[in-house]
Amino acid sequence: MLETLDLTIRFGGHVAVDHVSCRFEPGTLTAIVGPNGAGKTTYFNLISGQLPASEGRVLLDGEDITSLPAPTRTRRGLGRAFQLTQLFPNLTVLENVRLAVQARCGGGLQLLSVWLDRKQWIDEAESLLRQVQLGDKLMQPAASLPHGDQRKLEVALLMALDPKVYMFDEPTAGMSVDDVPVVLDLIRALKARKDRTILLVEHKMDVVRELSDRIVVLHNGQLVADGEPSAVIASPVVQQAYLGMAAEDEPGLAPVPADWREPGESERPAGRDVGAA
Repeated sequence: MLETLDLTIRFGGHVAVDHVSCRFEPGTLTAIVGPNGAGKTTYFNLISGQLPASEGRVLLDGEDITSLPAPTRTRRGLGRAFQLTQLFPNLTVLENVRLAVQARCGGGLQLLSVWLDRKQWIDEAESLLRQVQLGDKLMQPAASLPHGDQRKLEVALLMALDPKVYMFDEPTAGMSVDDVPVVLDLIRALKARKDRTILLVEHKMDVVRELSDRIVVLHNGQLVADGEPSAVIASPVVQQAYLGMAAEDEPGLAPVPADWREPGESERPAGRDVGAA
């Protein structure tokens, strides 16, 4: 469904993503992990079109989309949720999702549409919001929602677009313990459909272990491991990348921490820091 071929981006003399080739199949969830500065979000930005590639190609369902802008890639079936929420803050929760449904159905952003069509779009939007447990907040402005609810609303927006490929960039970041299961259950349900490709950037290893069929590890912009989760986590290369020492040099090496974020690392807007994880 999705493939990158030698995908590369340079910022001056810094290579943030270095000739990464990967295929992502329908019905699978691939976790893309790596230490801070590994290039994970930059790789996402190259796939979704937020950044232009210096070299390489991006293929979606066999079609070369490398030269297409981000909105066109979205219409072709790439759905992206960001580290920081991207909402219409002054519109209601319902209107945020209704506009996404309308755009997917070819209605553009015309607010004066045939009422029957609007009724169908509104019904679908309400159904999606109930799935993310925001059914009781339909008429609230998006900006008034607490952070956890804004994250859930962004997932509803992504689901409203019904993309072929779902790209989640730390979907549980900053959420309360009570809110996290809602988002994880939604991702599980999307995975269970078996007809969608899911990419997940995540630092929390308990989430990665539970959800992923496959783990891809980036380090200094390069792909250093790719495979079944237990084998990748146990790999000496991965242990060295995260802990700064070779496994064979440290027989009592501790397991990979539950959260691989470096001390003091905070969320950053996608694409603004060339080495952002």
